[in-house]
Amino acid sequence: MQAATRSRLTLTCILITILIDMIGVGIIVPVLPELLEDLTGGSVAQAAVIGGYLVFAYAFMQFVFSPVLGNLSDRYGRRPVLLISLLGLTFDYLMMSIAPFVWYLFIGRIIAGIAGAALATATAYMADITPPHKRTHRFGLIGAAFGLGFIIGPVIGGELGEFGPRVPFYAAAGLAFANFLFGWFVLPESLPKASRRKFDIRRANPLGAVMALRKYPSVLWLLGVLFFLQLATQALPTVFSYFTVEMFNWTSSTIGRTLGAFGLGFAISQAVLAGPLSKGIGEPAVGMIGLLAAIAAFAGVAFSADVYMLYLSILVGTVSGLAPPAINGVLSRQVPDNSQGELQGAVNAASSLATIIGPLAATQIFYHFTTEPGAASYFPGAPFLAASASVLAALILFAVASWRFELGRRPSIANHPHAPEVPPPGQVRVPPIEDDDHNSSRR
Repeated sequence: MQAATRSRLTLTCILITILIDMIGVGIIVPVLPELLEDLTGGSVAQAAVIGGYLVFAYAFMQFVFSPVLGNLSDRYGRRPVLLISLLGLTFDYLMMSIAPFVWYLFIGRIIAGIAGAALATATAYMADITPPHKRTHRFGLIGAAFGLGFIIGPVIGGELGEFGPRVPFYAAAGLAFANFLFGWFVLPESLPKASRRKFDIRRANPLGAVMALRKYPSVLWLLGVLFFLQLATQALPTVFSYFTVEMFNWTSSTIGRTLGAFGLGFAISQAVLAGPLSKGIGEPAVGMIGLLAAIAAFAGVAFSADVYMLYLSILVGTVSGLAPPAINGVLSRQVPDNSQGELQGAVNAASSLATIIGPLAATQIFYHFTTEPGAASYFPGAPFLAASASVLAALILFAVASWRFELGRRPSIANHPHAPEVPPPGQVRVPPIEDDDHNSSRR
């Protein structure tokens, strides 16, 4: 009973850490267009281009440092990596809050990219404390924490933005530092010393992380799926604000509330629906449903002629929240437990590579199709149509991988008899979180 209580407390701690982190990220989304317009004196289209380069700087650093932090967490534990990263995010938001010039924002985004690479560590932490058969549901909870962050964050940011575009950045800095204090005093270490492995610099780089996992062919296919999905999803945080300002002249408050509503639906899909559906129809089927919803939603946003069409498309898009936990659940069962940090480092590196390409592509497409409002080529929804095509590519890859590797019936490598599951006597680890009925039967 005490072990189960401790495990659930640990689960709550890591979810709160992710939630607070995402609130800090979401706070700045509605006001970034206004801040860039103030600093540059340019148009919405020009602000979107600079915003794309800011995301590029952030994503490039994530791409480089995700495998580094993932491997460091496999060697030294998850907790110190998370804490140092939270301090880095605090400094980033402070830099952006006082920025007198655009290049201040770039310095802040570079620091944030390094710190934000710890997302791989948080995901590996979740894998540490969760049995393999429950990971799809637990990864759904991570996605729900992201969704809740985008419920609370953009709403707060949009409302605070009414007092000035810099005010939300101060709030984000305060939240990041509060998150650091929370982790310092509450969050325990999840990876026992007996399960750690040596740090190898040859594996602590994006290519090395992927090459180290090449002995698991299904992993490479699934990384491709996540790459194209992440490539598509960049259209929402990168150009949605600019798109709605251009099309409907929305304020930061309206943008924040809309993103908040989307986050609520996204969270419900991941936390409430992903787990039960995976048990009923299997992870591959759930992943495909989520991908199909994303294709329809992006296409709907692209051709939205009024706000009602836009809201309907966003509603459909909330179902796309089923895809990431299902795909990550399949992925986590393809490698042993002592490689979860490395796997999540590779996952985050693949996502970061998509984040390097996606924002630049989305903002450049938006700029190209909005510079001449009266021209025949004027089409602000073009980035979302391209996103729909990218998700279609992800769906095709996922369908082929599911058929080729029989992912729905493939035995878990993490449960293999030779996988290191139990630490030697004297070592203490955070116990996996089992179902209540399972704990009851043991009691």
